[in-house]
Amino acid sequence: MKQFLGACLGLVISLNSFAQSTIIKYLSGTDKDHTVQWDFFCTDGRLSGKWTKIAVPSCWELQGFGGYNYGGDKNKFHESGQYKHEFTVGPWTGKRVFIVFEGSMTDTKVMINGKQAGPIHQGSFYRFKYDITDLVKFNAQNLLEVTVDKMSAEASVNDAERNRSDFWVFGGIFRPVYLEVVPATFIAHTAVNAKADGSFQLDVYAQNLHNDETVTAQVQTLSGQNVEAPFSVPASATADHLELKHNFDKPALWSSEFPNLYQVVVTINNKQGVVHTIKQKFGFRTIEVRPQDGIYVNGAKTVLKGTCRHSFWPETGRTLSHKIQVMDVKLMKEMNNNAVRMSHYPPDADFLDVCDSLGVYVLDELTGWQAKYDTIVGHKLVKEMVIRDVNHPSVVFWDNGNEGGFNFQLDNDYSLYDPQKRVVLHPWSNFDNVDAHHYPDYNYITKTVNTGKDIFMPTEFMHGLYDGGAGAALEDFWDQMVTYPHLGGGFIWAFLDESVIRTDKNNTYDGTGNRAPDGILGPHREKEASFYTIKEIWSPVYIKPKPIDKTFNGKIEVENRYVFTKLSQCKFKWQLVKLPSPQSKSTKAIATATGAPLPLELAPGEKGTLDLHLPATWAKNDALYLTAYGPHGEELFTWSWAIKSPAGIAKAPVIASKTITKTEGGNDLVINANGNKYYFDKTTGYIEKVVKGKTTISLSGGPVLAGVNTTLKKFTFADTPKAWFVNADYEGDATLHVKWTFEVGKPVKLDYTYTQTGDADFMGITFNYPEDKVTGMKWLGRGPYRVWKNRVPGQQFGVWHKDYNNTITGENWGYPEFKGYHGEVNWAVIENKEAPFTVYSNNKNMFLQMYRPAREQDALSNNNVEPSFPDGNIGFLDAISPIGTKFQAAKSMGPQSQKNHATGQPVSNTLWFEF
Repeated sequence: MKQFLGACLGLVISLNSFAQSTIIKYLSGTDKDHTVQWDFFCTDGRLSGKWTKIAVPSCWELQGFGGYNYGGDKNKFHESGQYKHEFTVGPWTGKRVFIVFEGSMTDTKVMINGKQAGPIHQGSFYRFKYDITDLVKFNAQNLLEVTVDKMSAEASVNDAERNRSDFWVFGGIFRPVYLEVVPATFIAHTAVNAKADGSFQLDVYAQNLHNDETVTAQVQTLSGQNVEAPFSVPASATADHLELKHNFDKPALWSSEFPNLYQVVVTINNKQGVVHTIKQKFGFRTIEVRPQDGIYVNGAKTVLKGTCRHSFWPETGRTLSHKIQVMDVKLMKEMNNNAVRMSHYPPDADFLDVCDSLGVYVLDELTGWQAKYDTIVGHKLVKEMVIRDVNHPSVVFWDNGNEGGFNFQLDNDYSLYDPQKRVVLHPWSNFDNVDAHHYPDYNYITKTVNTGKDIFMPTEFMHGLYDGGAGAALEDFWDQMVTYPHLGGGFIWAFLDESVIRTDKNNTYDGTGNRAPDGILGPHREKEASFYTIKEIWSPVYIKPKPIDKTFNGKIEVENRYVFTKLSQCKFKWQLVKLPSPQSKSTKAIATATGAPLPLELAPGEKGTLDLHLPATWAKNDALYLTAYGPHGEELFTWSWAIKSPAGIAKAPVIASKTITKTEGGNDLVINANGNKYYFDKTTGYIEKVVKGKTTISLSGGPVLAGVNTTLKKFTFADTPKAWFVNADYEGDATLHVKWTFEVGKPVKLDYTYTQTGDADFMGITFNYPEDKVTGMKWLGRGPYRVWKNRVPGQQFGVWHKDYNNTITGENWGYPEFKGYHGEVNWAVIENKEAPFTVYSNNKNMFLQMYRPAREQDALSNNNVEPSFPDGNIGFLDAISPIGTKFQAAKSMGPQSQKNHATGQPVSNTLWFEF
């Protein structure tokens, strides 16, 4: 396979079957997995001062050369890279030969056979080319020499791309290099404007046209079937470009929901035949920004739901592959995104091809993070960006820089090359009727909803630092945002953690403190909990689950949040399941019945009631699952409901002792029941340990009222012929009554009632168990990820298991994290090195706290994302704490993000313990 791929890279690849089509010959490899070795000399840093080899394309830091830079670093590395590569030019006399660079960071000087090909190119993320026809030797070997300076000689390029940027800045030829061979008269590029009404305009930019030639366009399906007749215009030797126009009857339209694509074959002809021909994919679609109204796609109001995506892979930096592009877009679609913002530079062209084919709206961005290109270099780079990307139907907006990195002199440049006249945005600002305000808090959202006039579309919000933001607080934000009549959408920061594997630090990850670990996904696309929260909240088939109670009749309220898809084009499947017991080795749910709801016709934007048409015996099951599938068969989300009350869950049989006895010694009270000894401290009222045969189970220090100062008021114990009772009463900032019941042949029962008032981070009781003895947990509840008060959606009800880990979100990626709060827990098995024990709850809405997550590397500088936890390390809680974002404390993020309010009314719960 390697030999085959290597041979393929040296082949001349024709874009179509015509004799006069463009010829592409790769001089480099095509992506991170298929590279070509070039001679290389690095001027400074690692592996510098000698000629060696380097893979092209690549970022040279990831190949062991030079030094690493993260934007704004105090320690700047200024190395240059010198490349040499010999290549063969074929028998192409009479043709024009161009050398094309898809991306090189930063200043790039190109020499062919000792002569400079053209001006030094400045700007890292843009396709540029040189006509080298007069510099190459045909049917012979040629020498390519390239010098890439990591730091640009142009100050504004450094400011826009490097000095102020909040992302990794690498050096090197990081995208492919190839020869482009065309006839002397050729089509340089095209610009398509294909609208939803079927009108079609094609701007053809050709070189060396003659007046006796004709330019013809034939629209086809992607399989090559002609769509209507071809149409043409006579060539003009003096025109800047030619315009070909046609009207098509009811073409299939492109949108994120139905990404229908066509291709147009463009041909220059003369009396002798075909001079040059190319193919260009496109889609019929119309994008409108209607001031003080909204964003319209093909005449329908559309809300963009997206993330901000860096082009990044931890081992190869900005050098990616087609496999990664497809993976990323599929993950976005899986997360129910319909949009993506390029941050903060144009992506690989292949990524836009994938967005076209799979259906994602794109904000394509000129680099400029808090600093801008000057006007001279900016004119050139806007042109390069737009000419490359103009024909992608996925591109719906141009971003002219970011967060103050706007050169207003460039705003009108985009339309010079874009016949669609796409709207230009200034991300972070309110510009041209679009409010793209970054990181609004909840008050800004409510103010906008109540008084706003402009289209509201934050191009960055819900900053996902570590495990904060992203999905946390999104439900409150989105519930408000969708009520705003001028909502354009929103883009969560960010799609992935931009943590690089440092070749100079034993291949360890580096996220530069809290600057890079802000993704919904890890660097290798590991899914964090927020992925599933976003998936549920942004599902185009929207359901807000209500708990199943005695009034449930098998009907579910549903809303169609699609733009073009009827609910009848979707499919649904329900399952009634039985769930394993704590004693089972399996965690798999067993389906007892499956089916589909009665058909429901809902147009986009409508609400209705889905009748699941459940069997009469539905209530005898443990849980109900309902899955929605989109029009292409993709799973949108699976909602789940507990059916059985936790109090009704059977406990394991207990070996009964004949009697229950107690002994006392010093401050200890020992209850001997059903083969176990339970030790209590009479001075605190807390359980100290449990002894099972010769094994000590180190459960201790509770129950303690979480986060509240109390002292023991009274400790008593009493017996009946078949049971012993241990009681403890506490007073202080709250009151707590505890009653342990030890009964022959039954698990240990703990009843407790507490009364507290005021605001609290959490409420409930806790115990202690040594963390170094815990090996894992199995539980019936929401999982498999932890939850926060403001990030409950996304998790499924069922039986889950995970081994102990000390994962820190965004710093190491062993997901799901073991530590934290877990939702709707009915029972939990605490697996350990002593003896596992099981705790059942009678409370349907119990949260289980498993320890406190370890501190993030940079938590000391940002405690917004470090939620409160009780002092005890295993807790059974009625309320838990929320989490904030990088820029906002939780209290600024909406109703679910506030502290819990205790009303002073008694709260009573029951736990059962099996040891």
